[in-house]
Amino acid sequence: MKKEECGIVGILCQDDRNISYQLTFGLFALQHRGEEAAGIATSDGNNIFLHKDKGHVDKVFNSDNLKLLKGPLGIGHVRYSVTGASNLENAHPFLHIGCSKRETFAIVHNGNLTNSKALKEKLLAQGIQYKSTSDSESILHLIVNSQKSNFEDAIIDAVSQLEGAFCLLILTKNKIFAIRDKNGFRPLVYGKNKYDDFMVASESTSLSLSKFSCLGQVKAGTMLIFQQDKKVVEKKILPKLKKQSRCIFELIYFSKPDSVVFDESVYLFRKKIGEKLSQQNPVDADMVLPIPDSGVHLAIGYSQKSGIPIEMGMIRNHYVGRSFIQPDQKTRRNFVKIKLSPVAELIEGKKIIIVDDSIVRGTTTREKIRRFRKCGAKEVHMRVGAPPIKHACFYGIDFPDEKQLIANRMKVEEIRQFLKLDSLDFITIDNLLTITKDREFCDACFTGNYPIKVENYSKKILE
Repeated sequence: MKKEECGIVGILCQDDRNISYQLTFGLFALQHRGEEAAGIATSDGNNIFLHKDKGHVDKVFNSDNLKLLKGPLGIGHVRYSVTGASNLENAHPFLHIGCSKRETFAIVHNGNLTNSKALKEKLLAQGIQYKSTSDSESILHLIVNSQKSNFEDAIIDAVSQLEGAFCLLILTKNKIFAIRDKNGFRPLVYGKNKYDDFMVASESTSLSLSKFSCLGQVKAGTMLIFQQDKKVVEKKILPKLKKQSRCIFELIYFSKPDSVVFDESVYLFRKKIGEKLSQQNPVDADMVLPIPDSGVHLAIGYSQKSGIPIEMGMIRNHYVGRSFIQPDQKTRRNFVKIKLSPVAELIEGKKIIIVDDSIVRGTTTREKIRRFRKCGAKEVHMRVGAPPIKHACFYGIDFPDEKQLIANRMKVEEIRQFLKLDSLDFITIDNLLTITKDREFCDACFTGNYPIKVENYSKKILE
């Protein structure tokens, strides 16, 4: 199973302006969702143009190739994959060149299909050839090979066969289709600007950067159709569930702080987590130290509620990526040393409270604490903004084999001892969910209660 957590964006203008530059702005705002590859497909009403490559948005696109992406409507994608080959074939958008059976279209996908293996086996048995190892290509093939002659019906037919997490944008020569799975795992919002142009994106930060007013979320199980008549067509295409399963980690960690996700301000949500942590298990200390960048907003809330001053005692090198996806323990430890540097003069002789969003394997956390101790910290306490992560995620967040998750092997007290902390406290699931406007969130990584059954699930991520 290929696990992806990506960002998608689409824009449709009401006149004949080229929107390739606007699409890059939208992708810049989503760069945190994917740093491996980027791509854009546009349409001028007659042809669909495509450019994609490995790397960040500013490396993939330039004035020369953006000029070739003509037309007033288009879709874009930034990709972050943690398993499978890192190659151009897996980059989005995927493009189908028109044939007698189906018109030309492009597709981008954010999420992770839990029945990807079964879908691929079915399509391979029909003689269909794959050009990538991404589960997203299966969606394209399902549309192309649907028995429905009408394109819109073919999309609905394909989507009805998908299980798991998916937000889709599909570009034809004159329309953009936006679709969100019935569980609502991943965020997808849309908006309009003063010209009555439409924009749809994974997070609201893309809309605000491009001066679009957010009109709301694409509802779970719904397809929106954007076209050049200043109207949006909404169709319910999947059964309504009694309860949605929005990914709580979008709010805890993954989404950008200036976004509104699932109708929640991400910044304020993280501050409230910090406030809850300060009340849940208070501790006397000289200062609160966030682990940047993920722990900063939690630490602000903790400090303001507790009255303990906040200090930036750990400085981040922004030119180093995520340490928890590195291939081995030694490499992850070295990444921590390069990525984060403690301010020894501030820490020496002090009782400190470290605040971070989560603990995954525990190895990089242990290295951070060791370095605080080496700086002469008198006491080191830790407060964590996510409950203990005990189970793998199959819906798009990169949590590894369960055996590598420290909370799957150890109780909280054992984790405290392993990390060499004076005290350790994780926010409880109940306290976390009381912060939300409703409790319709997926907590499978904490509880093991998966909202969608995973094929051949055997306590590890499927390969």
